[in-house]
Amino acid sequence: MGFHRFFPTSVESDTVIGMIDSGIWPESDSFNGTGFGAPPAKWKGTCQGSTNFTCNNKIIGARYYKTDGNFGPDDIKSPRDEKGHGTHTASTAVGNSVSMANLFGYASGTARGWVPSARIAVYKVCWSDGCDDADILAAFDDAIADGVDILSVSVGFTTPREYFSDSIAIGSFHAIRNGILTSTAAGNEGPDPSTITNFAPWFISVAASTIDRKFSTKGISINTFDLQNLMHPLIYGGDAANTTGGFTNASSRICEEDSLDRNLVKGKIVLCDIDGSGEEPFKAGAAGALMRGDSGRDAPSSFPLPASCVDANDGSKIFLYMNSTRNATATIFKSAEVSDTLAPYIVSFSSRGPNPITSDILKPDISAPGVNILAAWSLVSPVSEIKGQVNPIKALNPGLVYDAETIDYVKFLCGQGYNTSRLRLVTGDNSTCSEMINGTVWDLNYPSFALSVLPTESSNISSRVFKRVVTNVGSTSSTYRASVTAPAGLKIQANPNVLSFTSLGQKQNFTVTIEGAINEKIVSASLVWDDGEHKVRSPIVVYVRS
Repeated sequence: MGFHRFFPTSVESDTVIGMIDSGIWPESDSFNGTGFGAPPAKWKGTCQGSTNFTCNNKIIGARYYKTDGNFGPDDIKSPRDEKGHGTHTASTAVGNSVSMANLFGYASGTARGWVPSARIAVYKVCWSDGCDDADILAAFDDAIADGVDILSVSVGFTTPREYFSDSIAIGSFHAIRNGILTSTAAGNEGPDPSTITNFAPWFISVAASTIDRKFSTKGISINTFDLQNLMHPLIYGGDAANTTGGFTNASSRICEEDSLDRNLVKGKIVLCDIDGSGEEPFKAGAAGALMRGDSGRDAPSSFPLPASCVDANDGSKIFLYMNSTRNATATIFKSAEVSDTLAPYIVSFSSRGPNPITSDILKPDISAPGVNILAAWSLVSPVSEIKGQVNPIKALNPGLVYDAETIDYVKFLCGQGYNTSRLRLVTGDNSTCSEMINGTVWDLNYPSFALSVLPTESSNISSRVFKRVVTNVGSTSSTYRASVTAPAGLKIQANPNVLSFTSLGQKQNFTVTIEGAINEKIVSASLVWDDGEHKVRSPIVVYVRS
């Protein structure tokens, strides 16, 4: 039963939930400010805005912290979430009701947080190198001064700390002293006892429990790919070592990074002797991956290729089968969404008590759903956390496509400075480069738009024009209208902004112009062509060249 069932909407709308995490993705429908009034009068916070982040009447405050100043190459210097975790927890706690939500067709329905009419204040403290104590303490101080009502901290350490060697314990103590309750995650170090890392008595420690939904793939995974029951050759990772790269089967059997020979595994299903991310088989061109080892896995993951995790017993059976024939084959089924009749129970990864510091204080305090939850996510962090995953269902009916032929790539290469002799090494034909054929990178008919600028140009980006052609593959008669989402300071225009088609295969030209200024190393935007049925989205990135 939701929080809003107990309080009138007007009271809930005046409630501000502070999220101390990895930031937020503000454009998600879960955080749309439409229908919300102005922030409550008690609110004293600020939006530490930048060219790639703005607040609204749902996200009423946002700050970010990096005391040591050591940003990683993928870190976004704003409250924007590049990891996904902060967005996920924020929408789970405070997300608006979003109808027709799903993950590649799974878990379809209305997604909403516990307190959908409440406001959000974001405090980004977690980055690619972790979450620093100084940043956590600074976030608590600001949240208290800003006027949040409740703090949610789904952050923890890998080992227990004494209360006042623990930044979360210290910060939450100051919060409760100011009448602000803090809710924390118990931790993800289970299932062994005394693994709980957030256990101070002045905040709520929450364990993760299951819900009545789970996914089955003849193993454990959330496999959104459909191999159409096609059988693929099986190969053991230990028999596919990248020896030219200096790797042995000791590395390839567990599918370590760069350890697999692409020529041996391409198009095959690889058996790995470890529950991994699937990144190495994906990079090596495998058709799928089977990972054996963890017999108690009850928190399925999403992978960048067809994959399933099997327990040690089933893994041994697969291995024996592979050694019993010269032509071992397999397929990996798309996951089935089934009911978990045993739910709710504490998931294996959730940290356990007893309290390692004060044994007579019971921790965790409560449990809440924390597995197979449909919630918002950062668009720059794929669900599998490995870039490269697409939605194959939507790809079947894209509406518009950006076609490019060989000559387009020849023009591009010539424009990049390649001469005829070097060009022919690539093309293998009689292609030539000349002033008549040279093309620019901005004219290549690519479905995304990227613009790099020198540091001296970032404050005054001169007008850059991209030429594009789209082909209608959707409805015979259709009209697409352009919608551009861009950060403050950056002006992006599509011309024309309406494209009308009267037949399939018809082509239309348009240009995209980018100008303005950026104050960050990288900013993101998007162009969407919408005909009411299709949303043809192109990402736009502007960044400062190193």
